[in-house]
Amino acid sequence: MDSHVDCCGIRFPNPVMLASGVLGTEAGLLERVARGGAGAVTSKSASPRPRTGHPNPTVLDWGYGLINAVGLANPGVEAEVEVLKDAKARLKPLGVPLVASIFAETVDGFGLAAEVVSRAQPDLIEVNISCPNLAHELGRPFALDPVSAARVTRTVKSSTAIPVAVKLSPNVTDIVEIGLAVQEAGADAVVAINTVAGMLIDIHARRPVLANLEGGISGPAIKPVAIKAVYDLSRVLRVPVIGVGGISDGKDVIEMMMAGATLVELGSAVRLHGPETLGRIAAEAARIAESLGFGSMQDVVGVAHVEQKRHRHLDAAGGHGTVRGRGKLPHQDFHAGHLVA
Repeated sequence: MDSHVDCCGIRFPNPVMLASGVLGTEAGLLERVARGGAGAVTSKSASPRPRTGHPNPTVLDWGYGLINAVGLANPGVEAEVEVLKDAKARLKPLGVPLVASIFAETVDGFGLAAEVVSRAQPDLIEVNISCPNLAHELGRPFALDPVSAARVTRTVKSSTAIPVAVKLSPNVTDIVEIGLAVQEAGADAVVAINTVAGMLIDIHARRPVLANLEGGISGPAIKPVAIKAVYDLSRVLRVPVIGVGGISDGKDVIEMMMAGATLVELGSAVRLHGPETLGRIAAEAARIAESLGFGSMQDVVGVAHVEQKRHRHLDAAGGHGTVRGRGKLPHQDFHAGHLVA
């Protein structure tokens, strides 16, 4: 089984990545994750200026995953880039790509953050556009508006020569519209999805559990939402889709890749079960793919796509969607109940 996948001109030893914000950006810990079998590691999101984040409680395991409102606490991009340089030096000999995550409160701030993290020469820059836009009258997040999302993308692309993946929010009416906007603005890939907005109430305290009142839901509960978003996006976009949301085991990875994800990020599972989870799940996914008759992980991408009535977004994408990496695929013989080549 050939476990490697190619995305944005980068070779990944396997498709299973550490998601942003789970283990921070401590270089030694990222190296440990890489040595444990991760296909790539993503740093915690960094902003132009330091942020203290929200007061506790910020994270809760509610039984079906996590709900969090950490508030994107970070030391600022100038401090972060030094740690990223150290992480890059440790990861390069291992052949494990480094993804640097950034966010900002203004369009120009995104450009500055991209310019600074580029000094560390990460392999990919992930752009978190789910933060509030301070220039908007109501502080509406960039991710909710195709015009704002495209403006951020163009600014980041003009600030770096490193490939850029834009992370999309599920808290929108039409995620494909946002995906098309950032693709046309120059994004090299999209990441789907960020956390789903939610709230829990402490019935004894008679108030929301989180200090921030509301937060983002992650973990198994959102897997169907993430898979549908990846499926819909990859049917229409020309650029690769990186899937994230609710991945707990190797079967989930295969499911997400069949939906159209070239790479798959893990977050809550790593927080709940430790950094070695990535390598274990990557190996499990490879075994499952091989048992299903695939010769490589790249061949799994998009095989669940079926012919449907023409989607209105297909016209905007040039008349058809793109499914990457298929090669020679097995198909399911439902009558015989087994795979045939």
